[in-house]
Amino acid sequence: MQDIDIKLAVEIALSEDLNGQHPDQGDITANLIPKEQVISAQIITREDCVLAGAAWVTETFTQLNKSIQLEWMAKDGQQLTANQTIVKLTGNARHILTGERTALNFLQTLSATATQVADCVKELEGTHTKLLDTRKTIPGMRLAQKYAVTCGGGQNHRIGLYDAYLIKENHILACGSIQAAVDKAREHNPDLPIEVEVESIIELQQAIDAKANIVMLDNFSLDMLKQAVALTQGRCQLEVSGNITKQRLKELANLGVDFISSGALTKNIQAIDLSLLLIK
Repeated sequence: MQDIDIKLAVEIALSEDLNGQHPDQGDITANLIPKEQVISAQIITREDCVLAGAAWVTETFTQLNKSIQLEWMAKDGQQLTANQTIVKLTGNARHILTGERTALNFLQTLSATATQVADCVKELEGTHTKLLDTRKTIPGMRLAQKYAVTCGGGQNHRIGLYDAYLIKENHILACGSIQAAVDKAREHNPDLPIEVEVESIIELQQAIDAKANIVMLDNFSLDMLKQAVALTQGRCQLEVSGNITKQRLKELANLGVDFISSGALTKNIQAIDLSLLLIK
């Protein structure tokens, strides 16, 4: 994760609260506190979770006041238990309270993603199948959520539309065939991975014949998945997608597929319950 991405994300988030103003003007409630008052506080988790998002929290308070000191008691990717202290803060009272919600918003969202991923990855233990995310991310939070997925033990699918080919139904129709689409992709960018999404065993055979690197089996039944694994025999990697639930992961992995991808990892999340508490 590049620092510039975190910096920009935090700038936008703080601007939503402060209307682009300096915190001493933009946070009218915090201005009720004496300007030079110093406080100590801590962020705790109210529930078990996997932590993700520390850099966004640090950047939030750095942008508000570089003199605010943060002492991290946990690190990204760590399993936390309810009521555990995540980070302690000391500094200007106004600016700590101004940054409270922005910091918690990042931390609760990214930790939610990491926690959900970690929960699913446990279901794949003992298999060679890897869990992948998708592009179904919160707008403006793509790189942050992709990072959180790795904190939970998952792997990233393509980051965007530029770093790997994913040839779907409409691309195939527009190009004329799976073979034509794959040939054109290989001509344009021979070093990039080429994945083809298929909806039938016939299309799978066409993708294999076209020498696609990965074939995504979209909403295949269990019987079709078994046929697909038997047909492929290692000639390409297989990815299962569509209607993926935690309960299905082990069964799908035991079929011998290489990847399972799920949009729910980043879009169907429930924020982790966190609190910032003053230390008296």
